[in-house]
Amino acid sequence: MVIINAFKHTALKMKMFSELVMFSHTLFSLPFAIISMVWAAGGWPSGHMMLWGLIALIGARNGANAFNRLVDRTFDGNNPRTAHRHLPQRLLAEKEVILFIIINYALFIVASGMLNLLCLVLSPVAIVLISSYSYTKRFTFLSHLYLGFVIASAPIGAWFAVTGNIAFTPFVIGTVVMLWIAGFDIIYGTQDIEFDRKNGLWSIPSFFGLENALWISKGLHFIMVMLLLFLYLWRDLGWMYLVGIGIATLLLMTEHKIIKPANRKLMKVASYNLNQVISMVILLCTLIDYFYVN
Repeated sequence: MVIINAFKHTALKMKMFSELVMFSHTLFSLPFAIISMVWAAGGWPSGHMMLWGLIALIGARNGANAFNRLVDRTFDGNNPRTAHRHLPQRLLAEKEVILFIIINYALFIVASGMLNLLCLVLSPVAIVLISSYSYTKRFTFLSHLYLGFVIASAPIGAWFAVTGNIAFTPFVIGTVVMLWIAGFDIIYGTQDIEFDRKNGLWSIPSFFGLENALWISKGLHFIMVMLLLFLYLWRDLGWMYLVGIGIATLLLMTEHKIIKPANRKLMKVASYNLNQVISMVILLCTLIDYFYVN
């Protein structure tokens, strides 16, 4: 019975930590990291590269997300929309979250070292960058773009992991990710306009207002699509890649069509669910194009 209870307790803690860092949101960065690795390797990377690249990605994003939850715990507790989260509800202790952050960042550094020297050298810089996002909301409405920039480190880092060199293509992929993430994070932020204004938090919706923020989001996503088309020309890709971009564009248009900040379930679909589909569509069509069409 003691062993069973211990197992149940461990499983519950793992579930709560997974919810804390929104593990399902790995689908935002992972597909573009895979594309970057495949293009960098000229095919499938080695099993060693894929394994340690995935571990590095998971360690970095888990550590960063947990750090963000820790830093924002007071704001989350005061916001009716986020008051149910684990730290405000004391479902997880602060010491537990700090230990979780340390373990994941250590895992990221070890995985980076297993990839190559460049990744190892840049790993502390990456940790500073991905952790500092949590503070940008205190002083700039560009926090959405900074969040996108942080997540864009996944495909850029994936390229470095494979080649050990700096190149132009991964920065284009990274810019695509940055604009895409920032665009739908602005949509997500429209739910907290009044709370952000009252609590001194910066966001594009609270600074520019709802309508202007949505136009900015559309503009960022338009540039994102243009850069995806640029990659089509730059890398001489095939028609299946264009099919993926076409489907992604239709999904983005749907996303902007259904926005209703007062409807929390609909906003989850617009901000998260549709975008998880978008990244997977781009990944699948790109891989099919690369290996079977082009």
